[in-house]
Amino acid sequence: MRAGLLLTVAALAGCGTAPPAPPAQPTAGVSVPSMSATTSAAVTAPRPSRQVSGGWEITVYYTAVERFHSGEPTRVTGCPKLDCAHGDDDLGTYPADFVQAVTDEGTGRTTAGQYLNWSYDVGFWLDSAPRDTDGDRLTPFVSAAADPSVLPHGTRFRIAACGTQDDGSAPPATICATLRDAAWLITDEFTPGLGGSHHIDAYIGPETGPGFTDSPWYLTLTGAGITVD
Repeated sequence: MRAGLLLTVAALAGCGTAPPAPPAQPTAGVSVPSMSATTSAAVTAPRPSRQVSGGWEITVYYTAVERFHSGEPTRVTGCPKLDCAHGDDDLGTYPADFVQAVTDEGTGRTTAGQYLNWSYDVGFWLDSAPRDTDGDRLTPFVSAAADPSVLPHGTRFRIAACGTQDDGSAPPATICATLRDAAWLITDEFTPGLGGSHHIDAYIGPETGPGFTDSPWYLTLTGAGITVD
């Protein structure tokens, strides 16, 4: 996870510009407008039925996909399964930038079909699914992480207003709408000392192609608003 923690759709070829779609709404958000697209009032307006908590920073995180990466072969050691911490078993050799992405995002899918996961508490481990440190499976457009003293494990919330991107521009309208349509659940938490009290990481599934971090989907929202269910 990009905040130091620790997207599931088919992988698409290209530069990763086609967005993942929430599992409950497989046809939603399939076309991403250009980064210059403005967000309509309907997209940015807070949901009127609940009190909105503002001033949030929301960063997406995703599952890295080995076949989209290259670089020097790097040997990884850890736990063959989630039953130890900071193990020293040989977990295989992977491209260096894939290993870095797993460390940043918390999870990666190998060409062998396994998942190489990482967290502060456990280090690297192999698994059959992308998971958090509690062993819970990460679900695209559902799983999220936050400071547990602010949003405890099990808290359900929705993104009511997307705010702006780091450069002050509005996020693409279709992406904002997809994030707002999702029903999020806090299942994960930040590495100690990282994230911040008003920061949320939202899981969007596996990356969809090479150069995913240059796509409109790899974004951070600032000044966002949420409603807690």
